[in-house]
Order: sequence, then structure tokens, then C-alpha cells
Amino acid sequence: MMRSDTLQRVAEIVMVLGIVALCQPWNFFLHRYGLTIILIGLVTFLLTNWFGSKVVTEDDDVLPEEGRP
Repeated sequence: MMRSDTLQRVAEIVMVLGIVALCQPWNFFLHRYGLTIILIGLVTFLLTNWFGSKVVTEDDDVLPEEGRP
């Protein structure tokens, strides 16, 4: 199983490739399914954000003290 941050990066790349496929004029198949490719990347990105594991560091638990930079 892929880690959620790796799958999130793949989803970002798929969305960018969908935009490229939508904007290129040479291949009608890629132009026709460019929006579908973008939507698949978007749904994958949203699901990895929704179900991805959240890493909590020790610094997040400590409240900052007032008066210290």
C-alpha cells in the first residue's frame, strides 16, 4: 500500500498532466479525456487528504509561552 503523501503527490502530477492533455492540440483522445483525467486526480487528492494519516509532532502539543520569540 502506498503512503498517503506519496499518493497525494501522484494525484497532483495526474492533475497537471490532465491540464496539459486538455491544452495540447495534437492528440484528440487526450484532449477529449483531459477533464476526466483532472477529475480523477482531484478525487484522489481529496480522498488522500480526507483519509490520510495525520502526523502529530511533539511541538504541536505544546502551547507557546507569551513573551518568548
